[in-house]
Amino acid sequence: MIFCAHQPNYLPYIGFFHKIINCDMFAIWDTVQFVSGGRFGWINRNKIRTYDGLIWLTVPVLGKNKNKQSIMSTCIDNGLPWQRKHWRSIYINYNKAPYFDKYSGFFEEIYTKQKWEKLTDLNEAIINYLLKALGIKTEIIKCSNFMLNSHRTDLIIDVCKKIDAAVFLAGIHGRDYLDEQKFRQNDIKLVYQNFKHPHYRQFYKPFIENMSVIDLLFNEGENSINIIKAGGKQQL
Repeated sequence: MIFCAHQPNYLPYIGFFHKIINCDMFAIWDTVQFVSGGRFGWINRNKIRTYDGLIWLTVPVLGKNKNKQSIMSTCIDNGLPWQRKHWRSIYINYNKAPYFDKYSGFFEEIYTKQKWEKLTDLNEAIINYLLKALGIKTEIIKCSNFMLNSHRTDLIIDVCKKIDAAVFLAGIHGRDYLDEQKFRQNDIKLVYQNFKHPHYRQFYKPFIENMSVIDLLFNEGENSINIIKAGGKQQL
């Protein structure tokens, strides 16, 4: 079995879903440390395409030492009108996209009719909807369900053993922190994601990569899954 995992990012980009379709089981990595900013700081923010280029949508979070708390314990700062601002930005920039009306109802509900306390609850609700909208049927689990105390490579290996996974599919940045020798010692094959960002019909030009997957979904509808697959088939 091929296993992969990722933090529950906010409005994830295409590569997030490319990883999921290339594995048999995907774990929402909700027990790891919350990170804001930098190349790993996508847990509470992402980008959407606009007429002028792009903008960031950031969910404000509580905590004096935000980078020392786990994702699952991170709470949203609802003292700021982030929901209204995010929905307004999405509506203004995508309401004329070909498939906006098909998918917008869910997002309008998320931003105007529900209140979110925990960041992971918001992100997981969006991720689960997007998986369904894209037609991805990979089995989804949560790392927090295993009650494990290990970290980094050891945590991944422990989960692999519990679910009897023979292969772990890691993101390309996994090369920076995974202990490859430990995978070999535990007879688990470590493979890094082979992803090349595909081009698709974007409402505004020129094409800009690495937007939230909603940019793809609003512009390409049911064909979105085929475009994600065009990002490269995994060589295992």
